[in-house]
Order: sequence, then structure tokens, then C-alpha cells
Amino acid sequence: MMSMKCLCALAVLFTATRAISAGDQPIKIVPEDAKLEQLWNAGTFTEGVAVAPDGTIYFSDITADETPGRVLRFVPETGKTEVASAHSGKSNGLMFNRQGVLIAACGAAYGKRCLAKIVDGQVKVLVDKYKGKKFNAPNDLVIHPNGTIYFSDPFYVGTEKLELDHMSVYRYDPRKTANPLTQVTENISRPNGVILSPDSKTLYVAETDPGSEEPDAKKPIRMTLNAFPINADGSLGKKRVLVNFGKKLGVDGMTVDQLGNIYASVRSADRFGITVYNPEGQELAYIKTPDLPTNCTFGIGDDANMLYITAGKGLYRIRLTQTGYHPAIAK
Repeated sequence: MMSMKCLCALAVLFTATRAISAGDQPIKIVPEDAKLEQLWNAGTFTEGVAVAPDGTIYFSDITADETPGRVLRFVPETGKTEVASAHSGKSNGLMFNRQGVLIAACGAAYGKRCLAKIVDGQVKVLVDKYKGKKFNAPNDLVIHPNGTIYFSDPFYVGTEKLELDHMSVYRYDPRKTANPLTQVTENISRPNGVILSPDSKTLYVAETDPGSEEPDAKKPIRMTLNAFPINADGSLGKKRVLVNFGKKLGVDGMTVDQLGNIYASVRSADRFGITVYNPEGQELAYIKTPDLPTNCTFGIGDDANMLYITAGKGLYRIRLTQTGYHPAIAK
């Protein structure tokens, strides 16, 4: 267990390239006096930040070797960070469902390579195969208001032998006992972060593919932020590219506010941080982070406009003007 009574205030770099408006009055997403606070910085590689029903903040700490990954829990009222799961199966993306159960995408590199739920600190596999073949390395997830789960399955690190010949986004429906799993993307080469629009009609998918490691393979670099319309049956329609990062590193994890703006963890070396886009892909704001960001989410209750960010080895927060949207618990 670790506590941090004194929060370190970091200066925030804010750029507004396009204002959102309420009537005739422009609204700034990041207040002029906003400060990015370091809450905890004793991890290995933090990811998957999620808010619990009681307002506490959970996040993954991913290790690079056989050491078990873990899930940590930050309590805003006390400033303390404690271990919620000491053996997380190398959890990455996290989100609580409507029943208050923590759902996790568990990756590779000695991880469980599955979609799971974490109950009393124990990882319980929900699904770990597609058509009899082991997942690559589930990375991120989002839960639809109807309870279905969209999750990405790329592969970035690990020595595991891959059984699937594709990296895709899947839809898992826990209400079904037969055939609950469906592949929903085919034209994303290596999906990463996923999030839903507030009306649940669009799935945003980050494509983060660095291309070929071998020069002769000639696999192209694909760094894009994409929008897919969601059909009535949960399948996805035609992809729309919102942002193309070219050869720069693109987006990792994401969240949205109630206006539908996308808060994306952009990892480009020359300008990393949380970049806010509107649903058309136009940049609205930028928050510089002290290290490469991996994910973000809003709090709830009094912290509904507090953005929590995982970056590098730590957890950070900043209070904004906008209120977050949480699809899993939306009414």
C-alpha cells in the first residue's frame, strides 16, 4: 500500500484550436488555472484507468517480465493508492459494468490473454478463444449500456506464439449462452483503444500499427483514429477515418465527455499528451503529460469533470470544464 499526502502540481500546456460553444459563449475545456496533479508514480507501466461505482479509481500496472501484473485502487478522499488485485493476469483496459463488476482485458507477455472479470482480486476468465484459437493479447474494452462488451485484440509484446492470423475488435454479449462472441472489424490492422459515443451509435477505434519490423515485409504503418457506426444487431458499419497521424505514434486509450468529444491518449514523441477531438476529428484542446499517456477516464459525482490519466509509471488528474460520460452505467 502506498499513500501520497502531498500531490505534486504540474503545469499544464493547453492549446485550444477550436472552441466548442453553448449559445454564443465559447467554452474552454481546460480552465486557464488548471493543474495536472501527480497522484502516484511507483508503477512499471500504468494503463486502463477506470472509475468504480463508489468513485474510487482503478488502474492497471503492467510488468514487463514474469512478475504478475496488478490492479491498483486510488481513493480520492484519502489520496491513498492500494493494491486491488496482486495477480491481474496482465490486465490492461478496465471498466466497471452496471452491476459494479470490474471487467478487464488481459494481455500477453505471461498474461492470461483473455476478457475477464476481477472479483475480490481474483481474475475469472469470461472468454479467451475465438473459434477455438487463443486471443492475441486483449488490450482495451468498452461496455455498451445494454451490457455487451467491445474489446480490441492486437499484439505488441510477448513471446507467445500467435494462433489467430488477424488482430480484431470483438463484441462479447454476456446475455447469450450460445455464440456470445463476434468479430466486428476486418479492416483495422492492429486495434488499440476503443470507446463509445454518448448516443451509443458510434464505436471509436484507435488503429496503432507501427508496421513491419522486417524491412522486406513492407507492412505499412497505420496510425489512425476511426469511427464506426453501430448497427441494430451490434455489428459495425463502414469505417470513417477521423485523424490520420501518418508515421507518428497515434492513439492508445480514450474516453468521451457528455458532449461527445473524444479525449485521446496520443503518444507521438514530438507532442504526447491528451488531445481532445470533436466527433469530426477536429482538435479542441491539448493537455501535455509528463510521460507518454496510455489511457484516461472521468470520475463520477463531485469528480464528474475530473479527468484521470495513466501515463508512464503513474496516475494523474486534472479538473476540466466538461462532464464525463460512462457508457456502462448510462441510463
